[in-house]
Amino acid sequence: MADAIKEARKTQYFASLKNVPTSPRKMKLVADLIRGKEVNHALGILKFSKQEASGRLEKLLLSAIDNWKQKNEGKDVDQANLYVKTIFVDSARILKRLRPAPQGRAHRILKRSNHVTIFVDSKPTENQEN
Repeated sequence: MADAIKEARKTQYFASLKNVPTSPRKMKLVADLIRGKEVNHALGILKFSKQEASGRLEKLLLSAIDNWKQKNEGKDVDQANLYVKTIFVDSARILKRLRPAPQGRAHRILKRSNHVTIFVDSKPTENQEN
């Protein structure tokens, strides 16, 4: 089973980012913007997005594209019709902090972080299907 998973991973092109100090909810909002989009279109969306998480996702998408380039030497990214196949955001460690509150109390502050994984793949053209 493990060998089958390793063989399947060789044909998948992905990049992952661990322990990003951003709330998973905020990261998921940006991830939803680019899910299923063509790579160049997704990079444009991320470049001009106001959210802070978009800068980190842009670097991650560029890393996934570079991983695709390494395994497919000699192929052009524009001709390959690369798109964001899958992107998912998982919750990571949560730092628990205390903030002083009135009357000697303390309020708990949760500083959340997340893991992001992005898969890119080339869309099959009509010529490849036939």
